Amino acid sequence: MTTVVEMQSPRPDRIAASIEVAPRQAIESTDLPDLFPQGTDVYITDIGTDPSRKLVDAAKSLRAMGYEPVPHFASRRLTTRAALEERIKMMSEEAGIKNVLVIGGGLERQAGDFSSTMEVLETGFFDKYGIDRIGVAGHPEGSPEFSEEVALQALRLKKSFAERSDAQLRIVTQFGFDARKFIAWADGLKQQGIDLPVHLGVAGPAKITTLIKYAAMCGVGNSISFLKKNALSLTTLATSHSPETVVGPIEQHVLDSKTTPIRQIHVFAFGGLKKTSEWLEDRGSWDIKTSLYPSMTTARN
Repeated sequence: MTTVVEMQSPRPDRIAASIEVAPRQAIESTDLPDLFPQGTDVYITDIGTDPSRKLVDAAKSLRAMGYEPVPHFASRRLTTRAALEERIKMMSEEAGIKNVLVIGGGLERQAGDFSSTMEVLETGFFDKYGIDRIGVAGHPEGSPEFSEEVALQALRLKKSFAERSDAQLRIVTQFGFDARKFIAWADGLKQQGIDLPVHLGVAGPAKITTLIKYAAMCGVGNSISFLKKNALSLTTLATSHSPETVVGPIEQHVLDSKTTPIRQIHVFAFGGLKKTSEWLEDRGSWDIKTSLYPSMTTARN
């Protein structure tokens, strides 16, 4: 059983951040080297169209730049158990992967052997190849694919898995723009029997029209409604969304609360990697080393 124990250490005055990139960006982008601090957790998206070789090469490229690559595994987009094991083995042996994000994948019909994140976790392949940090998806605004109760039950199952696995689990959420709703969702998880650390998804600086487009693509309907409802105040900022309207309240809550499971933010760079990185540098979040459990340690009994 895994018990997370709070340690009495000074809290930073800024919340730490991770970020994600597409495989092509990881391999080809000339902006990426030295764009983030060394050791930054950089997630690698998997939309089911890139072969394992390209995903592994993306992870190797990020590792060579000094970042900590965190590849996605989109469960319903995976093909066979054998192919999954081979990808995990390649990630571990060639790119030194110890940290992944396992998500549902968003398809109505599974492409191969897996219909859910739990089925992927239960293969035991991550434990077998020494991957000991696993993110799973959270949906503070719900999902068009399943009910809130179904989502909570899925998180309970993942919490149960964490208790019998060697891996440390965390929840990484979809992005949104209503800080109060995200905070209430995260803080309410413990009442549902879920005490995993939470990384809240936020959108980096971008035009309102860009954010509405991505919200529609990701099925985040409540975010679209929130953006349109607040369009007048948001467009005063040169037609751009300021992430501080979301991150500021979350950060203050983390500083004020001794019990919140929120540990950091996970940033979606819809407005571009360079612009997003500059914003994180200016606000000081890049000064805080990205960590799955800042101010915390894990003991086992």
